[in-house]
Amino acid sequence: MPPPRTHVVPQRDAVALHRVISLLNGKGGVFKTTLASNLSGLLAESGYRVLLNDLDPQGNIAEDLGYTYTDIDDEGKNLAQALSFGDPLTPVRDVRPNLDVIPGGAHLSMATAALAAKATKDPLGAKLALATALAPIAGEYDMVIIDCPPGDDTLQTAAAAASKWLLVPTKTDGSSRKGMSAIAARLSAVLDVNEDLDLLGVVLCGVGANSTSVQRTAREGIVEAFGGDVARDVVFENMVRHSEATGLAVRERGVLVHELDDVVQSGPKWYEVVRGEAKAQAHAPKSAKDVAADLLGVCQEMVQRITKAETEEAAAS
Repeated sequence: MPPPRTHVVPQRDAVALHRVISLLNGKGGVFKTTLASNLSGLLAESGYRVLLNDLDPQGNIAEDLGYTYTDIDDEGKNLAQALSFGDPLTPVRDVRPNLDVIPGGAHLSMATAALAAKATKDPLGAKLALATALAPIAGEYDMVIIDCPPGDDTLQTAAAAASKWLLVPTKTDGSSRKGMSAIAARLSAVLDVNEDLDLLGVVLCGVGANSTSVQRTAREGIVEAFGGDVARDVVFENMVRHSEATGLAVRERGVLVHELDDVVQSGPKWYEVVRGEAKAQAHAPKSAKDVAADLLGVCQEMVQRITKAETEEAAAS
């Protein structure tokens, strides 16, 4: 008779979590939160049911979606309790039509400490804390998107363990690209609990409109970092250009870029303002149109990549 089992390795629910996407880079300021919130909003507007999970103690998703300091902003308390004690997740419903949100914020620092302590006794359980919390509700959604903190290995690992895909935003400078070294570490750290995890791609962000040579150098550097010619398709064709004016305007208003663009497009013409027939809109830069188009292109390419991978996987099974 075999000896009794004293430990059961926790299992990740791969079916429930098959469309969980984590945005991850080891460096801050590379448009992770901007991409997470805007891609979620665009998907929701196109009819997908989306859950956006703010895993960052800074909680900046609240600023992008305009719920900072409102009653729905618990600053990450529910998420921290789910990670630390196994409490059920309770998303905030319909922050936008079809878009639910699990807020982040300062309480997540408690979760980091709790998971670090748990890892000494139950390392697999600590890694799977977010996967365990998301699995009961992930099936309600077509996409689950996680905005990861840049410098928190514990929360990054929990996100990677819960995900099917990693999406990596980066700027073109060498310092930002160095942050991608965290990706290999996260992949290696969760192979024991999540062998399905894969890289969806790298998105260049904050790109100068006319910086063709810089873009080419950055693409070549990224491809080389991920294995040379075999990784030629790792970089998204679509990228997000730099616009400080648009970035400031969306944060001030608490809107997404395509929402800001709608406001700009519906605003008065310049000659109506000159004639005194209308008032100029405050903080409504015309660059919003270009940035909104960039984000839409990234969103469409993301869906195409996922759909292609799922089709190939189904054909192979």
